[in-house]
Amino acid sequence: MIPQFYILFLSFGITDAIDILLVAIMLYQLYKMVKGTAAVNVFIGLALIYIVWIIVRAFELKLLGSILGKFINVGVIAVMVVFQQEIRKFLLYIGSNEFIKNKNWKSIFSFSNQSVASSRFVLDADAVINACFNMSETKTGALIIISRKSDLKFYVNTGEIVDSALTDKMLENIFYKNSPMHDGAVIIKDNRIIAARCVLPVTEKENFPSHFGMRHRAAVGLTETTDALAITVSEQTGNVSLTVNGEINSNLNRDKLRYLIEKNLKN
Repeated sequence: MIPQFYILFLSFGITDAIDILLVAIMLYQLYKMVKGTAAVNVFIGLALIYIVWIIVRAFELKLLGSILGKFINVGVIAVMVVFQQEIRKFLLYIGSNEFIKNKNWKSIFSFSNQSVASSRFVLDADAVINACFNMSETKTGALIIISRKSDLKFYVNTGEIVDSALTDKMLENIFYKNSPMHDGAVIIKDNRIIAARCVLPVTEKENFPSHFGMRHRAAVGLTETTDALAITVSEQTGNVSLTVNGEINSNLNRDKLRYLIEKNLKN
């Protein structure tokens, strides 16, 4: 017979402990998937509402429990809508050969977050800044994404894998107007150019300034949902901009761009 313990008016057994442990592991792994994106706030909000609902049910507060219960009932649909991108990425990974071949079961039960093990981000800022202002002089359009904590693998897979050292000449060659990879975004991670010609989501803001082009729309669209930095060089004016958290800092000079890059990489 499985032993049961009683805490106040609740029974608690070994199977309950196992159940709680498995749910905790599942929620933590989901949290690691969305950490660094705008979805993490929604995830925390839904988790808090569910915890409150459990407490309300335990104390048999029928009216409040009924109201929260209605919200919980439609919560599954809300989760599918809000986390559709994360769910898609998870299902693609589970069904991929990478997951089957690796069989990295230890990582599933690991509570260490390797993707954010270090709070410092390595970047050769000089290479990025020199490339941006060299392209600015020739009015060569460019969109450079600097990855931080967010997993940009979904967007990396939309482009061409490069995986090269980060240099100003390499960036300029990619965005040269006759280059086959000039259209789209370059994604930089851990001081390497990971991919080029990447397709990014565009912002749906209705009041988006009309003088900004599609590169700026894509920069805002990506940084609204991730913690990445987006640097844009305008093809029309040559102006250099940096976008973070959906906000565009435009008409930057070298010093201002360097300051913004270093400031945001420290956060």
